[in-house]
Amino acid sequence: MIRLPAVAGVFYSGNEHELKRDVVAMLGMTDSNPSTITPKAIIVPHAGYVYSGQTAAIAYARLAANRNTIKRIILLGPAHRTYVRGLAVPSVNAFATPLGLVELDAHAINSITGKSQIVISDAVHSLEHSLEVQLPFLQEVLDDFKIVPIAVGDASPEEVADILNTLWGGPETVIVISSDLSHYLPYSAALSEDKSTVQNILKMRGNLTHQQACGGTPINGLILSAKAHHLHPKLLSMCNSGDTAGDKQRVVGYASIIFTEDAQHA
Repeated sequence: MIRLPAVAGVFYSGNEHELKRDVVAMLGMTDSNPSTITPKAIIVPHAGYVYSGQTAAIAYARLAANRNTIKRIILLGPAHRTYVRGLAVPSVNAFATPLGLVELDAHAINSITGKSQIVISDAVHSLEHSLEVQLPFLQEVLDDFKIVPIAVGDASPEEVADILNTLWGGPETVIVISSDLSHYLPYSAALSEDKSTVQNILKMRGNLTHQQACGGTPINGLILSAKAHHLHPKLLSMCNSGDTAGDKQRVVGYASIIFTEDAQHA
């Protein structure tokens, strides 16, 4: 009962040693003295590592200082390939990457499966990249952790927030929202659009569309929960594929944003 990698060798290296080298290198290029305040939630992109990996690494580096404390990752991303009404969790026991297995938190998953918005579907997860590409970063920055992988489909922000609130936990639990920003706009238009989107997030306006962010629904749900729990967002990094490995005619936007309980030390 293992979900095998779907995009290893495409979005990131399928070779264990090369993948570890790449992830370590990206993490090594981040701030060498990041805040020791661990985010309760992060928003990170999910494109191929050559495009967005460095942006994601900046947020993941904030988790490493508490690698022994964080035991559970609530991982949400949009369902790109298979339609689902609600939020889908898989029935498998673990997700595999070239770096090894990541065990699912069966107890946490059982605590939400009775909710009307939750669907159990391995089909929704089988080819979904938005969650998979986050796992190698988590495997590098954390020691002993489990995940609750949730593919978000046709759902309301309130339905997402209900799940997050149920699983909120304490310092052992961190929420990871996987989302890119605008898609396939010219470079200058993307800069303007993505700046507006990020400002909406930083001002805790949970009204993002899927054109602004493919993970708009889980982000909107996070914002509802973040307001209720008095979290404070902060932008760490923002770019697009025209800045990294793509042309500037049709770009995809990326940002890494953290949410902390302490506004002064974010």
